[in-house]
Amino acid sequence: MIQEKIVALGEILWDILPAGTVLGGAPFNFAYRINSLGDKGIFVSRLGNDEMGRKALEMAESLGIDTFYLQRDEKYPTGTVEVSFDKDNNPDYVIIPDVSYDQIEMSSALRDAAVSADCFYFGTLVQRSPKTRSTLEELLEISDRSIKLLDINLRKKCYSHDTVVWSLRKADILKLNGEEAEFLSEMLQIKYKTLIDFCNEMTEKWSLSCCLVTLGETGAFAYSNEGKNVYVPGYKIEFTDSLGSGDAFTAGFIHCYLRGLSLEEACELGNIMGAITATQKGATQPISKDMIEEFKNSDYERLYADGFAAV
Repeated sequence: MIQEKIVALGEILWDILPAGTVLGGAPFNFAYRINSLGDKGIFVSRLGNDEMGRKALEMAESLGIDTFYLQRDEKYPTGTVEVSFDKDNNPDYVIIPDVSYDQIEMSSALRDAAVSADCFYFGTLVQRSPKTRSTLEELLEISDRSIKLLDINLRKKCYSHDTVVWSLRKADILKLNGEEAEFLSEMLQIKYKTLIDFCNEMTEKWSLSCCLVTLGETGAFAYSNEGKNVYVPGYKIEFTDSLGSGDAFTAGFIHCYLRGLSLEEACELGNIMGAITATQKGATQPISKDMIEEFKNSDYERLYADGFAAV
């Protein structure tokens, strides 16, 4: 199997949950899943030179993350997030500002990684600080050959209208969830009569090659700039928590997309990765190829989003 090289720049942080503290961050979770699928995930971030940073470095190494691109900071602490859940187990986040991943610095090693990347993954959270934003801008500028994957991840008080617009201009693929799609339709004055209308206008306005909308337990919808669209339903599983499910989906999708597989095949693997993650506690429990094959061959009931039952 050809190994694709995927650079993911962004936050690594400790999720402080009601039941305990776990290491996370969407780019970190994504890079972990990319590696598990056999691709080369290069994770770029920054940790504080504190106890939480040392523990994070140890855990990242134990999960197989290449820590060469994990910078250390003498001034700023390791990132943390206070996580709570609503009655439907959907997470809510209070993200602590002025932390180490806000200070990611450019280096020659980062330049080399960006230039040779097949895909470059980024989001909006780390753009809240001028330092990391500047580093991201330069890396995106020099990564000419890579597909730019924007996992927009809109977190409270961690993005602006300008950040969203700039990110969309840089992206080739946009990944977002259903709530974010509705929010962006209002922010950007994009019509939202149907998902097809929304994705069509987004791909045209921002010159995207693909717009990808995850719909939680009811699956995902993908739309290409060629006018192709696909909906794949979700799976009725024994739910544990949703942490990292969206990141696992994104990893599964891009793993297939980079190999020229169809939107349906890419969404199906993404769905499976996300569903298995949702049966596990936390975002970085192992998912083996055998587990994926076993899931594919199972008889889980499929769950359809409103308006898609006949697709």
